[in-house]
Amino acid sequence: MNFLNLIEAKRDGQTFSPVQINELLLAYTAGRIPDYQMAALLMAIYFRGLNVDETRAMTLAMRDSGEVLKFPADPRPLVDKHSTGGVGDKVSLVLAPLLVCLGFRVPMISGRGLGLTGGTLDKLESIPGFRTALPGQRLIEQVQNIGCAMCGQTDRMVPADKALYALRDVTGTVPSIPLITASVLSKKLAENISALVLDVKFGTAAFMQTKEKARDLAQAMVRLGNDCGVNTRALLTNMDVPLGRAAGNWLEVKEAVACLECRGPDDLQELVVECAAQLLEQTQRKAGLAQGRALAVRCLASGEPRKKWDELLLAQGADVTAFQHKLSLPRTAPAVMECRALQHGYVERCDARVIGELVRDLGGGRFTKETLIQLEVGVDELAKPGEALGANSILGRVHARNEAEAAAGCARLQSAFTIAEGPTRLPPLIQEVVV
Repeated sequence: MNFLNLIEAKRDGQTFSPVQINELLLAYTAGRIPDYQMAALLMAIYFRGLNVDETRAMTLAMRDSGEVLKFPADPRPLVDKHSTGGVGDKVSLVLAPLLVCLGFRVPMISGRGLGLTGGTLDKLESIPGFRTALPGQRLIEQVQNIGCAMCGQTDRMVPADKALYALRDVTGTVPSIPLITASVLSKKLAENISALVLDVKFGTAAFMQTKEKARDLAQAMVRLGNDCGVNTRALLTNMDVPLGRAAGNWLEVKEAVACLECRGPDDLQELVVECAAQLLEQTQRKAGLAQGRALAVRCLASGEPRKKWDELLLAQGADVTAFQHKLSLPRTAPAVMECRALQHGYVERCDARVIGELVRDLGGGRFTKETLIQLEVGVDELAKPGEALGANSILGRVHARNEAEAAAGCARLQSAFTIAEGPTRLPPLIQEVVV
């Protein structure tokens, strides 16, 4: 195979056959194609795209590049959720134990941070002792025993995607509909799930900044997921504002636990409940969304998902005593500084992109594949649009590695907010469902 010819072909707008796609992915996974050439192909795909057949071929080739999970027969449906990523998005941490308590099995294979968005694995690794690497058989056994697992891809599972995932993050090729579609669905198809709900975000801090582009991505993923035998639907959700009041790996874990204890922010609980309700309807366990939402709210309030969370931690090696101690600490970063409002009024804007860039620059995100994540940094206690503020009210707290970075972070956090004289009309968080 002459890989240069393939780069040139895609650069010039030509299409690939399934055989070509399969061969190039196998070659890259085996180390026969250097990163710089694959980066060139990714950029060509970013600009030229892949058609429906090419995207399907890439998705299936990536799935088949490694092992596919095989679960025993069980009345509990296998389901999962995926988000295209957003600032403060910790829905998966709450949703997985909730779904188990609603009667599902959840083999949740997650990724690391891309761009401004934090990755579920990065968040989980802020928990003392938590293991995000599980062999395939161990993953299956854990899902059968306790109902869920939250881990990364093994070396044997979708290795083609694992290699491309990190490269896309540092080559400016993340916001590509066919590449996102293939990456997401290859992992989900390898889980052998029966139903999938997608959270496709749009707005200032999303990969797809307009609702129209987010809808295009959602439709592509829903169509391909259904074609491949997985009941798939997508929510279009707003990412102009961070989800919840915290952004940063450990700070988001703390907020997820608060949500499991029904002390979390309203917007986070709303999205968790909606994802659960959609899956209940998709698997015909509840006839309608209203019934599903009511059941999910009751289940969350029962305390059982919080217990299931601790069971998950124990199953994956976490030191639960150390975790509870860490939860009790008022701060874990070396420096914490409050950012205060300079005037009274109402929060009109809380820019998720500014906050995402701040968290990344504090050390909570990646600039390169080799970047060492700072798990304790970030922001919390964020004021939300629509809320009234007095002069000197807290806009948020910056958690940093030192006082100088905290002070600089506070100045940047100020710029994320716009204060108005009166309350403004807020757009809904969940704006559309694509089926």
